[in-house]
Amino acid sequence: MEIEIAVDSPEREDVRALIAEHLTDMYASSPACSVHALDVSALVDPAITFWTARDADGVLLGTVALKRLTVGGELKSMRTSHAARGRGVGRALLEHAIAEAVGRGWPVLWLETGSQDFFVPARSLYASRGFVECGAFEGYAEDPASTFMRLPLR
Repeated sequence: MEIEIAVDSPEREDVRALIAEHLTDMYASSPACSVHALDVSALVDPAITFWTARDADGVLLGTVALKRLTVGGELKSMRTSHAARGRGVGRALLEHAIAEAVGRGWPVLWLETGSQDFFVPARSLYASRGFVECGAFEGYAEDPASTFMRLPLR
């Protein structure tokens, strides 16, 4: 399957729908106070770069974003559409984001994901790429519903 990853707008109609699905799943899987997924209005922040993965016909397959932090950056909005799951889209988006973070000279890439069983596939993907669990980082507090991970880039 051909996947094209490019900077995109989270305000596009198909992207809005995928982000809404993502937020619905996050609120169904985690306590509301532990949901740190961003909505469309937050994803247009100048500190965030947002990408989509699309197939050769332009069909949306997934999203990923990077948020600049004081030290390094944070992986945000990793989401693969239900139809594209198991086809390597998530891994392609993760590799793209890591390469971008390295290209920006960031020393570390951070992420927060859920600690519930729903998030096992995500945590497994991150761990397979070298992310390790760590404590809360910039802007977060320790939370039993969150798993914090980091990937040293240097």
